[in-house]
Amino acid sequence: MKDTKQQWFKDAKFGLFIHWGLYAELAGEYNGQKTDRIAEWIMNTLDIPVEEYEKLASTFNPVDFDADFVVKRAKEWGMKYIVFTAKHHDGFAMYDSACSDYNIVKATPYGKDIVRQLKAACDKYGLKLGLYYSQAQDWHDPNGLKHLKENAGKDYQSYLDNKVKPQLKEILTQYGDICLIWFDTPMQTTLEQSQSLFDLVKSIQPNCIVSGRIGNGLGEYMTTGDNFIPRLPFEGDWELPATLNDTWGFNKDDHNWKDANQVIRLLLKISSRGGNYLLNIGPDAKGVVPQESIDILDKVGKYVTENNDAIAGTKRLAFYPYELEWAELTQKDYKLFVHVMQPRIRVELQNVANKVKRAYLLKDGRELHFDESITCEGPHMIEVDVPEDLHDEINYCVCIETKEKDPIFEPIKE
Repeated sequence: MKDTKQQWFKDAKFGLFIHWGLYAELAGEYNGQKTDRIAEWIMNTLDIPVEEYEKLASTFNPVDFDADFVVKRAKEWGMKYIVFTAKHHDGFAMYDSACSDYNIVKATPYGKDIVRQLKAACDKYGLKLGLYYSQAQDWHDPNGLKHLKENAGKDYQSYLDNKVKPQLKEILTQYGDICLIWFDTPMQTTLEQSQSLFDLVKSIQPNCIVSGRIGNGLGEYMTTGDNFIPRLPFEGDWELPATLNDTWGFNKDDHNWKDANQVIRLLLKISSRGGNYLLNIGPDAKGVVPQESIDILDKVGKYVTENNDAIAGTKRLAFYPYELEWAELTQKDYKLFVHVMQPRIRVELQNVANKVKRAYLLKDGRELHFDESITCEGPHMIEVDVPEDLHDEINYCVCIETKEKDPIFEPIKE
């Protein structure tokens, strides 16, 4: 069972992933050919030569990027931490790196350090900053690995020693506290090599969490597959990285946006199963966050902030014997939260052994009438009346305070 030993991570539940780099300049298309894969992989997918891809840096000038705006909105959306791509698989650093001039400060007309801007804004608004770093794949470095490409003859250890470790030292020493390093796609990295990276992080910042994708089982929390929602709760600390459409980096042709109600439900599913939802935005080449992303997250954020007590700091829910089409459940100490996702006139729960102390609407504190009974089939039934003005509404939360700590669910009787 994975354990970060970091209470902030256990309580966070909601974070912002930001995928941004040179690939935003292409926006999913190179020389008239559109990628049918995720946009930030376009260099690999379309076999763009290094010398051609490098040219993107000469025109990459995201003058409209506003770190203060992004972090302030993340705070308003109820997110507790941000993870930003300091270096993705294309090998381009989005900060001022001394060990490689292939970075946004030295190689672009923009010439400013994005990581430094985000860290300043995170400190201002009280959010934690984590950094994504692609440790194995680097399509720019001759000794970095490439997915589904020829990797024979590469001096991978030399790449780790001469680029990865120096850059990790940079991002862990130049920006103050970094809450986590989000490694990715370890590929053929050996246990010894993964351990050396883990030890390096801890030697510089002992409290910096190492993500599950460092490889070889060394991560301090489990990272699920991208956009894969578990059916059942997971033990220990875990996180689910997810997109708002079908890509991570900006793709001008990807309009398959999730509905805000769908995102709210996914957040609640993940929270109830004990995980954190790391939800991505991908700014365009000018640094502008797609309006569709903002519109979705504004709606999600309204629900999260109105019902913060039912999301942040909640614990893994003991297995509930029923799948509810109309609701998701979360819990914290003496509180069982019922997140209503479909119109209801009454909240009904079976097989909850706890005795009810009170019931109320979380967003405004209105006390609600409740009844407890034993049904003809035998299980304990809790019924809470929904106020008339909410009969046709969705996305609100009913809090049921119980006399016993943590919900106790009775098994279904035949």
